[in-house]
Amino acid sequence: MPIRIIIFEDNDRLRQSLAYLLQSVAGYEVTGDYNNCLDASNIARVYKPDVVLMDIDMPGESGIKGVSLIKEARPQAAVIMYTVFEDDEKLFQCLCAGASGYLLKKTQPEKIFEAIHEVMEGGAPMSPSIAKKVIGSFQSAKSGYQYDLTERELEVLQLLAKGHSTKAIADKLKIAFNTTRSHLKNIYTKLHVKCGKEAIAKVLGERLRF
Repeated sequence: MPIRIIIFEDNDRLRQSLAYLLQSVAGYEVTGDYNNCLDASNIARVYKPDVVLMDIDMPGESGIKGVSLIKEARPQAAVIMYTVFEDDEKLFQCLCAGASGYLLKKTQPEKIFEAIHEVMEGGAPMSPSIAKKVIGSFQSAKSGYQYDLTERELEVLQLLAKGHSTKAIADKLKIAFNTTRSHLKNIYTKLHVKCGKEAIAKVLGERLRF
């Protein structure tokens, strides 16, 4: 069954190019593309996307609001922001709204396919410069030692912040998948969050240093 994708992007040329690119590869189906997200809730309910590519700066409602509308209507849909904005505040707001990934528009086309696969596996794909910002938050002013994370949990959290899925983290650290899941569960408990994107948002929001 193909991965169902919806695109929200107010640049007509870019939106049509993205739709053409994704439709040209087997296993992907663009079920709709729109130049605003005013009706995002109904669109999500009717077309039931697996993945949504969402611009931030659009007429009517911002893509950040669009994320909330999509997640309310179809919580299982993964939303990847596709934007020119690189600032921490926009990234933080998108993650808090429920976005699963954050790509810059200068991202190479093949990386978009990789990002879609990553979110389908539970990862949080980000452009390299964005991932660097998240990791950089570990080095900023506020100490995070109060969360009492172990060395292994810190390694897992940093890989999570780079956008790796649970499977990819397990492979990189050469530990069992279930062990990785156990580490992630402990991290979420200690950070008082429910999932990976909330953990990344907390790192950004509190500018944690470990």
